[in-house]
Amino acid sequence: MPLTGRAALLAALGSVPVGIWDPGWTGILAVNGPLAVACACDFALAAPVRRLILSRSGDTSARLGETADVTLTVTNPSRRPLRARLRDAWPPSSWQPGTEIAASRHRLTVPPGERRRITTRLRPTRRGDRQADRVTIRSYGPLGLFSRQGTHKVPWTVRVLPPFTSRKHLPSKLARLRELDGRTSVLTRGEGTEFDSLREYVPGDDTRSIDWRATARHTAVAVRTWRPERDRHILLVLDTGRTSAGRVGDAPRLDASMDAALLLAALASRAGDRVDLLAYDRRVRALVQGRKASDALPSLVAAMATLEPELVETDARGLAATALRTAPRRSLLVLLTSLDAAPVEEGLLPVLAQLTQRHTVVVASVADPRIAEMATTRGDVDAVYEAAAAAQAQAERHRTAEQLRRHGVTIVDATPDDLAPALADAYLALKAAGRL
Repeated sequence: MPLTGRAALLAALGSVPVGIWDPGWTGILAVNGPLAVACACDFALAAPVRRLILSRSGDTSARLGETADVTLTVTNPSRRPLRARLRDAWPPSSWQPGTEIAASRHRLTVPPGERRRITTRLRPTRRGDRQADRVTIRSYGPLGLFSRQGTHKVPWTVRVLPPFTSRKHLPSKLARLRELDGRTSVLTRGEGTEFDSLREYVPGDDTRSIDWRATARHTAVAVRTWRPERDRHILLVLDTGRTSAGRVGDAPRLDASMDAALLLAALASRAGDRVDLLAYDRRVRALVQGRKASDALPSLVAAMATLEPELVETDARGLAATALRTAPRRSLLVLLTSLDAAPVEEGLLPVLAQLTQRHTVVVASVADPRIAEMATTRGDVDAVYEAAAAAQAQAERHRTAEQLRRHGVTIVDATPDDLAPALADAYLALKAAGRL
């Protein structure tokens, strides 16, 4: 078979005849001399790596599960053309498993004095900040026999934000909110309502809503309509302690709690309420306060991006004290935590009176759908034991929830897929009842 390309060149350079009876250094140099000269020339003609100028541009943030494109600009200031292979290194969690090699390695050619751009497409698998590592470049000579290699530090950070998958529920919740918000006039009585407008009396209206002064000025009986109060304060409290690290399905409980908090924040901001965030275990992990309605959701998303569960027991007394300092006036306090018996009985219950005395308290917790599946399994001995264990866990969880309800706490206990809309419904129910 005839040789082609680099193999043919090497064969040609190494085909100098040598005497068999003199296999010393003279013979070796005779054979390898032309090849050594070719390699030296190839090395000399390869563009220098250290003189290259590299810079980055592109995306600085992306939601989990989406892509981020980061562009690397390579400028060749030398008088030799750059023929290179390049590796743009990022942390392993910047790509889906098995795609790193194809996504991070590039070939490029840059003529002297020019520049070229290459794009690395990231698809992160974890929240948080992903920081670029080294850029390794291997520069080849025209023959491809020898190369220069070097690395450059080109800093860049892509912040991976929570996916906010529950935003698909936002249109339906906003439609319900409009019915409570005065856009569709309704009569709402109870503490925490604002006067909206006057309309003509119709049979069935509460006579206590008649505005007698307005009636005296008109020929028809006028009644007052009300809407839920606006500009209320909501404090979202994320428990980032040990129990938030438990995995439900493919993600920690903390991720489902954050998704529910984001939907509630988006809904409450549209309702004109002020939303703050506190993430706490034994110290404050994140705090967002005093944001305008238009800035609340982006601020919460950015603060949640770097949160990770901490493998420590949550200090309930410290959490309660911090929450009371953060919300000194009456507010809706939404605590996203576990309903496990031990943390609630030993941690939350002793300090609950301090919270309910000043605030309306909602406890939202992520339930494991696997337990509900286990409770219905039958067929063999192992399945029966699993069903018994699941039933015991469910009964214990219900007892814990009842303990909290007796203290006036609203409980939202749902699976990861249902927690966000269930929490939004609880907020709307409290608003409709005038409890905010």
